Amino acid sequence: MDTPIVTPFNIDIPEARLDALKKKLASAEIPDENPLLNSWDSGTPVSDIKRLVTYWKDGFDWRAAENELNALPQFTTKVHVNDDFGELDIHFVHKKSGRPGSIPLLFCHGWPGSFIEVKKILPLLTDPETGPAFDVVAPSLPNFGFSQGVTKPGFAVAQYATTFHNLMLKLGYEKYVTQGGDWGFFITRLMGIQYPAHCLASHMNLVSAEPPTFLKHPLLYLQSLLLPRNAQEKQGLARTQEFYDEMCGYFHQQSTRPATLGLALADSPVALLAWIYEKLHDWTDAYPWTDDEVLTWVSIYWFATAGPAAPARIYYEHAHSREKRRFARWAPRVKLGMSVFPRDVVILPGCWRKTLGPVVFERVHTEGGHFASWERPEVLVGDLREMFGERGGAYDVARVFGGDI
Repeated sequence: MDTPIVTPFNIDIPEARLDALKKKLASAEIPDENPLLNSWDSGTPVSDIKRLVTYWKDGFDWRAAENELNALPQFTTKVHVNDDFGELDIHFVHKKSGRPGSIPLLFCHGWPGSFIEVKKILPLLTDPETGPAFDVVAPSLPNFGFSQGVTKPGFAVAQYATTFHNLMLKLGYEKYVTQGGDWGFFITRLMGIQYPAHCLASHMNLVSAEPPTFLKHPLLYLQSLLLPRNAQEKQGLARTQEFYDEMCGYFHQQSTRPATLGLALADSPVALLAWIYEKLHDWTDAYPWTDDEVLTWVSIYWFATAGPAAPARIYYEHAHSREKRRFARWAPRVKLGMSVFPRDVVILPGCWRKTLGPVVFERVHTEGGHFASWERPEVLVGDLREMFGERGGAYDVARVFGGDI
């Protein structure tokens, strides 16, 4: 079994690794610019990569970024997964509100994000002026960031869910709620399905679901047939189709041959930068990324404990899991909240989303994209406050934790 030791953690990348990165960047061979290589229609523009590589090599201050990240209260601890995978060293951010009755919330990132995605929403959740307050736990997924890598096959979404459930128990949270998008959606969904006595409610900003069927969801099925789709649903389906038609190549590669791709990502910081920067651009709602933001996100991948190639493995394990559709089951005991942003990558009709369980909060926004906690932190937190607030659909869950909220 795991030990109770939780150790404070600070990021401190050795100077030799910074020097090695700069040498790789200095020797990079980048194609000459031409119109075919400078259009977002075919991928990350060469002109952007040249600018970012030059800045990464000569101007970007990792130590300053490191200091900003170290302002987050970070820890590591060993978490027992199961008999097959034993214990893993898990890195996580943990900040308590200090207010009586605060709601324990596990925030789960996805790809190509990391624990950094909690940075902007952390103070808004733990120290609000009004409304419910939260104790926030934001782990790095195994294989991501500064958590340990997994070297045995079979570590799929269910194992991620077990890891984070056991982390919450180890931190003393017998009952908790969750928030997630991207892989965070799938992992927190499985936490609710596997541990409904502990995971009382889940809020999500990406929702994947299957269409209602007559046998499983007769009312929703009839609604899907008889009611016309509104303008937002039509736009959402168009965006989803665009994603599958034009932006989904990464998904197939990482789901089928992650090791082949991983050789490029592990050896070339330029390849890693182009691979991730494309998603930061394509999946947001014209968010004005600064070069420092982009390079901080990518550097976390480059300096990750398990290396730049390891995060892609989650796609392969999910695609080859016998229970890969388990997330779509009806979960009657876990209250659901949903925030839908128009420039996310998958936006399904409302009747599809309601096949997952009791939806007590739903908000369809007119702005925002895939990385909601980074693009629209105040909006995302506002939705959480409303969901768990005095007039919200999950107020009874909030009351489980006591206190005057």
